Amino acid sequence: MPIIQLIVLAIVQGITEFLPISSSAHLILAPLFVEEWADQGPLIDVAAHVGTLFAVMAYFNRETTMLISGAVDTVTFRSSANKTLFLFIFCASLPVIFLGAVLAITGLIDYLRSPYVIAGASIFFGLLLWHADRGHADRAPSDEELVDGLTGITWRQAMVIGLAQTLSLIPGASRSGVTMTAARYLGWSRPDAARFSMLLAMPTIAAIGMFAGVKMISQGTPLALEAAAIVAALSCLVAFVVIAAFMKFTQSVSFTPFVIYRVVMGMGLFAIAGQLN
Repeated sequence: MPIIQLIVLAIVQGITEFLPISSSAHLILAPLFVEEWADQGPLIDVAAHVGTLFAVMAYFNRETTMLISGAVDTVTFRSSANKTLFLFIFCASLPVIFLGAVLAITGLIDYLRSPYVIAGASIFFGLLLWHADRGHADRAPSDEELVDGLTGITWRQAMVIGLAQTLSLIPGASRSGVTMTAARYLGWSRPDAARFSMLLAMPTIAAIGMFAGVKMISQGTPLALEAAAIVAALSCLVAFVVIAAFMKFTQSVSFTPFVIYRVVMGMGLFAIAGQLN
């Protein structure tokens, strides 16, 4: 695989993973627009996602420490706010991890890598994000409550967002997009919706990364492992910068620019999908 393709894929993943525009769609589409590039396949896609996992862990280092502490408190049966945070994130991640495993094992996930699917999902879920963002007032807890005690956040809310995350298995739907959409329908503020969405990415990407890592080590060549390492490292650096910018963006601007981008991209894909297949 050309080094320039690895660099482009890493940059694309770093930019799009935590924005509500679907990173998986962009990773699938990238090689379709350059004749010399073959589809990199799902394992390189996962390597790019793992890179962004390290980025979100580094940016939200306080919350990451709390999650680790909460995991320890859970297995030692101690009550704490950290345990509550961990259980919310862990349990809300189970539906997408389970369904994703089923799709991967059965091979059904490969049938979703179609420009038509991406185009339709991009437009539909983009408009759904617009409706949630424009039509629901902020009624979320403060940043301190979200991080320290989750005051005001219920199991029902956490699981609603977790179930919504399963829709992200459709390329073009966007994991961050559907989780932020669900959070906005629940009345959460944009910064809180974005933060919870990014924290929710941790166990999901970690689980997928472990599955792909075992597969790559058992089946991959040294060159494939080197390519995966390059993509992961670069996507991590790019994602860290994007997360910092996006968190500031959500404090004063709506999600409408991302919706417009998704609709335009979807319409463009429908127009040229026949040539890409």
